[in-house]
Amino acid sequence: MKALKVDHIGIAVKDLEATLKFYQEVLGLELEGTEVVEEQKVKVAFLPVGDTEVELLESTDKDGPIARYIEKKGEGMQHIAFRVSNIEEAIADMKAKGVRMIDETPRYGAGGAKIAFCHPKSTNGVLVELSER
Repeated sequence: MKALKVDHIGIAVKDLEATLKFYQEVLGLELEGTEVVEEQKVKVAFLPVGDTEVELLESTDKDGPIARYIEKKGEGMQHIAFRVSNIEEAIADMKAKGVRMIDETPRYGAGGAKIAFCHPKSTNGVLVELSER
């Protein structure tokens, strides 16, 4: 497997609208759109930066993964996603190299991507997402 580029950086936030003000008014980024991913209990705002993007993640449920993340670690960078050309091959390659996967098979991600997460215990504490678009 070879990562093609940084696809996006996911940032966990409590209040999406308030956080957007900083990224738009201070950093000058433009909001490309938002999407609710019911399966992950999250609302995502997409902010392109060059050929990658920042994804702001707000939980839609008090028991959702982003809400639990914020409760445990606070707001901030939650994950980094790397673009891959074939997610199934990437998952198989990671497993063959001893990387523990949270997702053994791809699932639907924001923006129509097929995604899979690597367990942070296998990636030096960083939640790594593999993303095929």
